[in-house]
Amino acid sequence: MSRRNPFDELEELFERMQENFESAARMWEPEEFDAGLPVSATAGGMSVDLEDTGEELVLTGDLPGFETEDIDVRVMDGTLQVSAEHEEETEEKAGEYVRRERRESSVSRSIGLPVAVDEEEITATYNNGVLTVRMPKRDAESQGTQIDVN
Repeated sequence: MSRRNPFDELEELFERMQENFESAARMWEPEEFDAGLPVSATAGGMSVDLEDTGEELVLTGDLPGFETEDIDVRVMDGTLQVSAEHEEETEEKAGEYVRRERRESSVSRSIGLPVAVDEEEITATYNNGVLTVRMPKRDAESQGTQIDVN
């Protein structure tokens, strides 16, 4: 029967710690953007996919554990902002003992949109923990207004 070398276990522990530190450091570094989405999918607390279907941009995001009224979706200055916040409080009484628990969870994410969208026609649905935001693209002609100079 061979004994495990305690130094091997320490080395494994240090390797796991290094991976955790590197992962945490990546969350604080400025991120490179590719079509408006950060390279790291979990950087803002929720995983998202942004798809360009030709006619519209469709964002699909995972928000398990939230209710529809917990979710706030906005488009401002070419950026889609999604945030969700949920608070829960439970109380149990058993004899002389009272147990209270409070749980609060929140996530937010800002995604730069690669093209202009028609903000009046945006729709959002939430079903089984998945948020879907449909953003029709704005017509090229409607990106500005001609102003006559007198």
